[in-house]
Amino acid sequence: MSDQSQPRVLVTGAGGQLASDLRLVLDPARSVFVDRASVDITDGAAVDSCVGSTRPDVIVNCAAFTAVDQCETDTELAHAVNGYGPELLVSAAARHGCRVIQISTDYVFDGTKMQPYIESDQTNPTSVYGQSKLRGELAMRSDQDLIVRTSWLCGLYGSNMLKTVVRLALADVEMSFVDDQIGHPAFTGDVAQVLLRLIRADHSGICHVTNQGTVSWFEFVQAILVAMGRSADQVNPVSTAQLDPPRPAPRPANSVLDNAALRAWGVEAAPDFRDSLPALVARLCA
Repeated sequence: MSDQSQPRVLVTGAGGQLASDLRLVLDPARSVFVDRASVDITDGAAVDSCVGSTRPDVIVNCAAFTAVDQCETDTELAHAVNGYGPELLVSAAARHGCRVIQISTDYVFDGTKMQPYIESDQTNPTSVYGQSKLRGELAMRSDQDLIVRTSWLCGLYGSNMLKTVVRLALADVEMSFVDDQIGHPAFTGDVAQVLLRLIRADHSGICHVTNQGTVSWFEFVQAILVAMGRSADQVNPVSTAQLDPPRPAPRPANSVLDNAALRAWGVEAAPDFRDSLPALVARLCA
């Protein structure tokens, strides 16, 4: 499919890591990126004005308050950005005849399931962040909009765990990461490519978009160290209960998101994280 067939796209949260990679794959002539300074998604008049003036076919909402622990105390801000903002975007989309792709999270699940989570599994967030993101999901219209859940997002841009690990490794810092929380890493460059396919395919409902490959955080950090050509012994395993101080927000023990909807729709999923990791690490270390 050619670039000319891309719908017109409005991307919110332009300063974030996922939007930064989306900017590299979307047709610049058919996409508009706005950050909080230009459009506050919790301001209904600003949202309506932006959607009305840009006339998108699709709004991709990457705007979010993602400081998981801070959400536990800044609950009003979390619900405003992660819940009320998407509600305003959907209202504007309904008025101006477009659809919304809402970026969501594994934190809408409680993490107690023994198998990977599929899109139809019951949500039960245990943190304020997860509760606020679920509110954003519930704002979507099931027959028009698309909820894209992802997990463990990291990449070249913004602040994320991959960049933190690379920085600490290069400084020869001995690290400790939990070995009792598992998930699928999701590299923003790969997620952006899948989002491009979804924008063009016009699906609605819910889908999970991650890289493939289930690991604990400890195993993920080991893989990063090996990709850097360093010893995996630079990281030590700890349990969640051993974290000192404990994290304010509870984390799902199981964050593995099965990309079942992508398979059902025939949409190519992101590769195994181990296939993408070496080139990503090389760029971060350059």
